[in-house]
Formats: sequence, structure tokens, C-alpha cells
Amino acid sequence: MNNILFWAASFALLCFALGMVFAAIRLLRGPTAQDRVLALDTLYINGMLTMLVFGIRSGTSVYFDIALLIALFGFVGSTAMARFLLRGEVIEP
Repeated sequence: MNNILFWAASFALLCFALGMVFAAIRLLRGPTAQDRVLALDTLYINGMLTMLVFGIRSGTSVYFDIALLIALFGFVGSTAMARFLLRGEVIEP
């Protein structure tokens, strides 16, 4: 791996980890439920991007598959939370 790419990936991982820390703080201290849902969305997006950068650094495709699963479950989870906040139920009878 190129030395510049290694340092750029390391800096990106540091930035994503910092973003995850701030999102976790907002998730725990958020004054409203909407803030918590937005923090959860930020957490799963940063987690997905972290896995992608790990995949670039290591050169294996396992991390890309994990990132795809995180994106899929995160989207379904945030959609369910949005429906719950809007209507009070996730599955309509």
C-alpha cells in the first residue's frame, strides 16, 4: 500500500471514530426522539464508512460485505423508527 494512502486512510478512520463518539453522545443526551434517531443514522453511516476504509486498507472484500449489511440494516431500522415516531406503530394491522 502506498504510504500516502495509508496515512489518508488512518486520518479518515480517526475522523469517523470522532464522528461516532459525537453521535453516541447525542444519542445518549438528545433532548428529543428525533435527535436520537438522527444520531443513530449518523452512527450507522459512520460505521459503514469505517468498514469501507478498513476494506481499502486491508485489501479484502469481507469488510465491503459487512458495510453493505450495516447499510441495509441501518436503513431498515431508521425507516422503522421514523414510522414509529410519526404514527406510533411500525406494522399496520
